[in-house]
Amino acid sequence: MSVTNGRKKVGFIGLGIMGRSMAGHILDGGHELHVYNRTRSKADELVARGAIWHDTAGDVAAACDVVITIVGYPKDVEETYLGAGGIVEQAKAGTILIDMTTSSPTLAGEIAAKAAEKGVSVLDAPVSGGDIGARAAKLSIMVGGTEEAFAAALPLFQLMGENIVHQGGPGAGQHTKMCNQIAIAATMLAVSESLAYAKASGLDAKRVLSSIGTGAASSFLLNNLGPKMLNDDYAPGFYVHHFIKDMSIAIAEAERMKLDLPALALAKQLYEKLAAGGFGEEGTQAIFRVYGN
Repeated sequence: MSVTNGRKKVGFIGLGIMGRSMAGHILDGGHELHVYNRTRSKADELVARGAIWHDTAGDVAAACDVVITIVGYPKDVEETYLGAGGIVEQAKAGTILIDMTTSSPTLAGEIAAKAAEKGVSVLDAPVSGGDIGARAAKLSIMVGGTEEAFAAALPLFQLMGENIVHQGGPGAGQHTKMCNQIAIAATMLAVSESLAYAKASGLDAKRVLSSIGTGAASSFLLNNLGPKMLNDDYAPGFYVHHFIKDMSIAIAEAERMKLDLPALALAKQLYEKLAAGGFGEEGTQAIFRVYGN
């Protein structure tokens, strides 16, 4: 089934900090939007704009040509897709299912195999860019699944993001997202330690950022989250507890591949310490608190 031309019935399940914006772009793109979320009030704005509410995720799947999900944890993904009355059970042959949750690569493969038995295509398509990227439709989207399903879904991806890359077969999108999260984990520690050192040495840390932010150390995290750290701005663009979930998935997959990732293990340990202190609902830049700030 192609979504290249015309208005399609698109389901969107999971209307959290990123999902609401992403679903809004689908609606703005002229498609008939069907929605479900565990907390119904989060769908109110979209329904007021013309989206159609359903009482279950399975009901959304039964009504749509394409179903997109972005839910919390792998257990939520598994229940939503493979549970009784869930998406795979209710989807019609020819439907394209797209999971944009950061989830387990192994689970992505299992869902794709189950859906294929019904003639249903599945793409695992996690994203990077946080709430800012979601609002601006500038997400990086990493996609696993068949080339045919990717080509069919590309016009929808283009409504939500800019850097959209097909990485390979089922699970490849999730593996790519793990690479992304591993790089972020170590970089967040490096940014925090750099700024903690600047403050301890008596430097003006904001002035330090103006120098190192354009040199070899320059990065999105340094230049965008570094100033937030120095301003004690820990509002979430991406929650600490969700990042811990992602790191846990990456470590489990690395262990399965017999790969040792010590920097990732340290980052997870420090973020867990942060969450244990009551800061799990803050943004990932709150790791700066661990360094005495």
